[in-house]
Amino acid sequence: MKQKKFYVNLYILIPVIFTGIMLLGIIVTYQFFPAHSVSESSSTNIYILAIFFGSIAFIASYFMMRFFLKPLVDFVEKTQQMPIFSTEETKKKADITDDFSQINQVFESVTNILSNVEARELFPHIIGSSAAMRNVFTQIIKVAPTDSTVLITGESGTGKELIASSIVKHSLRKEKPFVTINCVAIPEGLLESELFGHEKGSFTGAMARKIGKFEIANGGTVFLDEIGDMPLSIQAKVLRALQEKEFERVGGTKPIHVDIRVIAATNKDLSQLIKEGRFREDLYFRLNVFSILLPPLRDRREDISILADYFLKNSPKQAKLSTAALQVLIGHNWSGNIRELKNVLERASIMSEDGVIDAYHLPEEIRQGVNITTGSSKENLPLDDRMNLMEKEMIISALKETGGVQVKAAGILGINQRSLWHRIKKHEIDVDIFKNLQ
Repeated sequence: MKQKKFYVNLYILIPVIFTGIMLLGIIVTYQFFPAHSVSESSSTNIYILAIFFGSIAFIASYFMMRFFLKPLVDFVEKTQQMPIFSTEETKKKADITDDFSQINQVFESVTNILSNVEARELFPHIIGSSAAMRNVFTQIIKVAPTDSTVLITGESGTGKELIASSIVKHSLRKEKPFVTINCVAIPEGLLESELFGHEKGSFTGAMARKIGKFEIANGGTVFLDEIGDMPLSIQAKVLRALQEKEFERVGGTKPIHVDIRVIAATNKDLSQLIKEGRFREDLYFRLNVFSILLPPLRDRREDISILADYFLKNSPKQAKLSTAALQVLIGHNWSGNIRELKNVLERASIMSEDGVIDAYHLPEEIRQGVNITTGSSKENLPLDDRMNLMEKEMIISALKETGGVQVKAAGILGINQRSLWHRIKKHEIDVDIFKNLQ
C-alpha cells in the first residue's frame, strides 16, 4: 500500500510556530505571578490579551512570510518552467511551499548546472563533469595563478598531461614557453643533456652546443612527466636547479639562471620509492608543494557515458552505444582508464553494424565478470556495495535511455520521481550529461 504524505503550507506553518512561541511566553510569564495577587477578572483579561496578541502575531507573521518568501517562490516556479528543468510533474500547477524538498531540489539542480557550465567553459578540453572531476577543476583554478610547484599523481591513462596543460592555460605564464619532458622516454645517458643542454665537445658526439629544455622554458613552465622514473643520478641536479634556479650545461662551467615553474606528474607511489631508495626525499618535498590526485575512471563512472559519446563522435567510424553495451562499460574496472576506454570504443565502432555498438562488439576481456543485465561486477564485493552498484548502474541506464528526463526514467524504474531524485543525489549522478546522448 502506497504511503500518503501530507504537507503543511509554509505560509501557515511558520506563523503558527511564531504565534505558539509568543503564547508560550505569555503563559510562562503569567505562571510566575503570585497566585494571591491575580484576581479572577485579571486572569480572564490575560487570556483575552493572549488571544488578541496571538492573533496579531499570526497575521503579522503570515504577511511577513508572504513578503519574504515571494521572491524565493517566484524564482523556484520560474526555474521549474525552464526547459532545462521542466518535466511533466513540474508543469502541473502546485504550491511549492507545500513541499520544501522541491525548493531544495531546484537549488541543488541550479548549483549543479552552474558548476557544470563553469567546468565546460574553463576546461573545454577535459571531458568529465562528475563530482570527483569538479573537485580537480577547483584545485586547478586555485593553484594555476600562483608559481607553486604542482605534483600531479594518478594511474596511467587518467590524463595527467591534460591537467598540466590546463594549469598552464590558466596561469600567468600562459603566453610563455610550455616544455614537456618525458623522463621515461629518454635514455639515462641523454637525459641530463636533454634537461640542461651541453657544450661543444663535452662528450663523444657533442659536435655543437645544445640548449636544454630548462633553458628553453625560461620564463615559462616545465612539465616533468613520469618523474618517478627519473634516475637518481639526475634527481640531485634537478633538485639544485629547482632550489637555486640555476644549473650548468654538461661540460660547462658558467651557471645559467632561469625563471621557470615546474609541474611534475607520476603514476607511481613516490613515498614507496623513497623507502626503496629509488627517489630522493628532498626532491619529493620540493615537488609536492601542491598535489592534485586524478581519480581513476572506476571512481568516476558517471563520466563514462559522456566520455564514450565524445570518443565515438571523433572515431573513424561513428557509432552509438546500446544500453547493454553502456552497462558493460560502466561495470568494467578500467585498469587502463581513459586511454583504455578510447581504444576499446574505437575497436567496437569498427566492429559494429548499422552504427550501433552492442555488448557483443566489445572485447571478451571487457565483458568478462560483468552481468549485462544489471552491469554489476561478479567480484566478491560486500552485499550492500553490490546492491548500491547495481542500483546506480540501473539508474544511469534509465537516464541514458530517456535522455536525462527524470520523470520518464522513474517510470522505467517503477519508482516516483522524488524517490529517483533522492537516489540520484545519493549516488552523485550528474543528470545533465545524459541530455545530449539521444
